[in-house]
Amino acid sequence: MTVLVTGSSGKVGSQLVQLLHEKGVAVRAGSSNPDRLTPNAGIETVELALDNPTHFAPALDGIDAVFLYCEPAAIDAFVKQAEAAGVQHAVIMSADAVLRPGADSDPIAAGHLAVERALAASALTSTALNCGALASNALPWAWSLKGRGAVALPYPDSHADPVNERDVAEAAYAVLTEPRLRGLSYHLTGPSSLTFTEQIGIIAAAVGRDIPVEQVTPETWWAGKPGFMPDDIADALLKLWAASTNPVPLSDDVETLTGHPARPFSEWAAQHAAAFRT
Repeated sequence: MTVLVTGSSGKVGSQLVQLLHEKGVAVRAGSSNPDRLTPNAGIETVELALDNPTHFAPALDGIDAVFLYCEPAAIDAFVKQAEAAGVQHAVIMSADAVLRPGADSDPIAAGHLAVERALAASALTSTALNCGALASNALPWAWSLKGRGAVALPYPDSHADPVNERDVAEAAYAVLTEPRLRGLSYHLTGPSSLTFTEQIGIIAAAVGRDIPVEQVTPETWWAGKPGFMPDDIADALLKLWAASTNPVPLSDDVETLTGHPARPFSEWAAQHAAAFRT
């Protein structure tokens, strides 16, 4: 079996490429800028931007299974080429936004739904990994801390379920290599529902210093949002955070797929403490 991993420079894709290689599974690492990849010897790389259909045929040639992040721009062309190449299975790194009520009108869920539905309508077997909030979503707080001396949040008591990217990579490895796990959807969460303030407290403990939390208005946060974030996504995030006043639902699907409990947020915080040190 040969696996194509899209987004191989990402936090999940890079770990999945390494894991497949270590386990003896042939892997091709796809990236929109493959020159930036630093794979081990024996790992093939290929140029692959999921919004550029001219990349699809060479990337998919000889591939049996694909790990696919959710870029809907050219998903119909990607599916068509995957079918023509004889790909059998696609594992989709999706979001748990598709599981929430009103997902069809949610900008956060829209792209993920488009990819899931395109694969479900194809001849490929598809497996969806509906991920909760990735632990690395906390990294932008380091920029706020260094710029303001505090983490600025509009809803510091909003709950999330931070899931470690390593757990997502291991779950993807399991469904790629174990046929009995294919064709289903899995909800991947961390082991705890934590408020943003609680997450920052865990990071502070790992760093060994106090990290202040500054509550700002939604308008102030929106005005300072990253330039690459679309306006409708920012609006949807504010709406989600405002509504997430209670613990979010958790799942044991990480343990089902990997054989171990989901990693606690404290492990991620310890690994990334340096980013929060001034």
